[in-house]
Amino acid sequence: MMPDWLNQEVLYTYSVPFFVAVILAEMFFSHRQSLNLYRQGDLLKNLYFALINIGLDLVMKGFAFFMLGWAYTHRVIEVENVWLYWLILVLLQDFAYYVHHFMDHHIRLFWAVHITHHSSEHFNITTGFRSPVFQPLYRYFYFMPVAFLGFEPLHIMFSYAATQIYGTLIHTQTIKKMGVFEHFMVTPSHHRVHHASNVVYLDKNMGMFLIIWDKIFGTFKPEQDNEPVRYGIVTPLTPEQELHPVKTITHEFEAIWKDATQSNLTVGQRLKYIFGPPGWSHDGSKQTSKQMQAALKT
Repeated sequence: MMPDWLNQEVLYTYSVPFFVAVILAEMFFSHRQSLNLYRQGDLLKNLYFALINIGLDLVMKGFAFFMLGWAYTHRVIEVENVWLYWLILVLLQDFAYYVHHFMDHHIRLFWAVHITHHSSEHFNITTGFRSPVFQPLYRYFYFMPVAFLGFEPLHIMFSYAATQIYGTLIHTQTIKKMGVFEHFMVTPSHHRVHHASNVVYLDKNMGMFLIIWDKIFGTFKPEQDNEPVRYGIVTPLTPEQELHPVKTITHEFEAIWKDATQSNLTVGQRLKYIFGPPGWSHDGSKQTSKQMQAALKT
C-alpha cells in the first residue's frame, strides 16, 4: 500500500516551504496589483490560530488514532487492488469531510467552533490557516466509518492531509476560474462563495476537494458576477472580539450561553439554542440562513 513513514506529518513538513513560497508570491502579486489582500493583524491571527490547532491536534492524535484503529479492527470490507483502494479512499474521505463540514454549519455548537475560520473579512491563502482550533477534539469521529469500511487510519489521515493542503490553496482571489475543473473540483471561485456573508451564498459549497457532493446534495452555488462576495460572517466581530484572538475563538460560545440561559425557556428551547441551526431563536428575533434565503426570494 504505502510505507508507514509517509504520513501526514511528513506531508505537512514538506509542504511548509511550498506554502511560504506561494504566500510570498501572492503577497507580491497583491502589492503589484494594489489588491490589498493582506493585513498584518489578520495574517498574524491566522498563523496564531493555526499554531493552536496544530498543538491541540498533536495532543489528540493518540486518541484519534486509537479510535480509528478500533474501527479498522472491526472493518467489514477488504479492498485488495491498490489503485481501487486509493480511489475509493479519496472519495470516502472527501465525502466524510463534506458531512463534517455540513454539520459544522448546521449545528450551532459546532458552528461555534467553525466560525473562527469564517470570521475574517479578508480572503487570501493564509485564511486557510485560520483554523477552527477545537476541531481536533471531534473531527476523527467523521472518519471512523471510513476505517470501518476497511481503510487504514494512517492512510485516511494522509488522504485528509493531502486534500487539506489543496483546500488551503483555494483560499485565494488571484485565480478567477479553472475551466473544466469547475465541474468536479472545488475551485477558488467555489470557495470564495463559501466564505461569503451574502445571504444568497450562506452555507454553500461545503466540499474541500470535490464539488460533486455539493451538487448531489443541493448545497452548490456558483459565484455570480452580479453578486460580489463580501467576506466574513453575517454578524461581524465587535472591535473587542476582533482585537483579542481568544475572544475571536470564544465569542459564539458566549452567545450560545447567553441565549440558552434566558429566563422562561423550555428545556427543548434551551437545547435548540445549542444544537439547533445557527440563527434559530424561540421568538423569531433572529433568523437562520434558510429563513434569510427564503425571505430573499419573496
